[in-house]
Amino acid sequence: MRRYSVIITPEEGAYIVDVPALPGCHSVGDTIPEALENIRDAITLYIAVLRERGEPIPEEQEPIQAIQISVAA
Repeated sequence: MRRYSVIITPEEGAYIVDVPALPGCHSVGDTIPEALENIRDAITLYIAVLRERGEPIPEEQEPIQAIQISVAA
C-alpha cells in the first residue's frame, strides 16, 4: 500500500486533483468524493505504466503541508 498527498483545487463547479509526488498525475471530479475516487484510479494507472516501463515508482518522502496565509495586496 502506498500513500500520496493530493491537492484539491475547486474550479468552476469541479474539483481538480494533483499528486505532487507523481508529476503529471491529475484528475477531476464534480464532487470531492468523486475527484478522490478518480485520482485513486489515475494513481493506479500511473504506477502500472511505470511498472510496465521498468521505471522506479516515486515514494512521497514527507506529506505535503498546506497552510493558508494572508498578505496585503
